[in-house]
Amino acid sequence: MVSKNMVISNPSGLHARPAALLAQAAGKCKSDVILVYGEKRIQAKSVLNIMAAAIKNGSEIVLECSGETEEEDLQTVAALIESGLGE
Repeated sequence: MVSKNMVISNPSGLHARPAALLAQAAGKCKSDVILVYGEKRIQAKSVLNIMAAAIKNGSEIVLECSGETEEEDLQTVAALIESGLGE
C-alpha cells in the first residue's frame, strides 16, 4: 500500500462534478483507491460514497492505493486532485 497526504483545493469541495471525475479516474485503476477523511474510509470508485463524505475545501485527506499498479494509480489520482478536478 502507498499513500499521500493531500488538501482539497476545490472552492466547493468534492460536490457532484469533481466527485464524478475522481470516481471515473479511480474506476480505471487496477488497485483499490481509498480516501481517508477523519475517521471515514471512502471507496473512491463510488461517486455516491465521495459525495456522502461531504469533503469540503481545505480538508486534509489521505489518498491510499493498494494493488498491482498502486504506485502508478497513486500518481494519477493525486495529480487529478492537485489539479483541482476540473475547477
